[in-house]
Amino acid sequence: MMRKSRALFVLFTCLTLTSTFIPLAYGQSDRYSVKPDVVYGHKDGMALTYDVITPKKDPNGIGLIFMVSGGWVSTWMPADQMANTLLLPLLNEGYTILAVRHGSSPKYVVPEIVADVKLALKHISENASDHKINKDKLGVFGFSAGGHLSLILGTQTNDVGNAESSPRVAAVAAVFPPTDLGPYVALDNPLREQFPALKFDPKKADQFSPLKHVSKDDAPTFLIHGDKDELVPIWHSEKIEQAFQDNDVPTEFVVVAGAAHGFNTEGNKRLYSGMLAWFEKHLK
Repeated sequence: MMRKSRALFVLFTCLTLTSTFIPLAYGQSDRYSVKPDVVYGHKDGMALTYDVITPKKDPNGIGLIFMVSGGWVSTWMPADQMANTLLLPLLNEGYTILAVRHGSSPKYVVPEIVADVKLALKHISENASDHKINKDKLGVFGFSAGGHLSLILGTQTNDVGNAESSPRVAAVAAVFPPTDLGPYVALDNPLREQFPALKFDPKKADQFSPLKHVSKDDAPTFLIHGDKDELVPIWHSEKIEQAFQDNDVPTEFVVVAGAAHGFNTEGNKRLYSGMLAWFEKHLK
């Protein structure tokens, strides 16, 4: 049962959204171009990569970084498959998608994974002109663990003390994200076994919990969460929404009634319409 639960958590972006929102065929490359496997770093002799997917019709020059992560595992799928399912609504609006893969659990734990996505952001920012996007208008989004990593970037990269040349995030969309890792990394929590990325020193939990890093210079953030989510309870989004409000950070929180850790067709429509409206408001 534990193995099955973990598989659902890791693969929901490939299964839930694909099957319930956009049942399209693959290979429609007339709509977009793909620059696959851009190397943004190396670790343990392996390349860290992202794909750049650019719409062919009316690209708007704005890049959205997609955190390819479920259970802090970057499950590989062909860029065409991502483009024609998870990403098509965004591509259709002219956004260029940069699908970032990080070093995955169980080999790597959250602190190492966070270092990867920060490195990816830096590489994307430094090479924005090559991708024909504006480095000052970078959005980031993700689902579950990918939402957690998106919020990490949104709360930890825009600090006033950072150098002017440091990469920055202009807007975030996070879907049922863990925001406080403290309860998950507790030594007596069985989720440490289900999701090995959580097997790091519990004393470091705050360092990698977006909730603990909210400040006035954070990126405007869109949140969406089901009120029946048992794996990542809705309080994760409720608490960080309150923290954003307390710090005057623009935020919007959508609750999907009756939804657990994954949405049905109607929930996914609310997800994409809300995310598109948010990015249009804060990036366009």
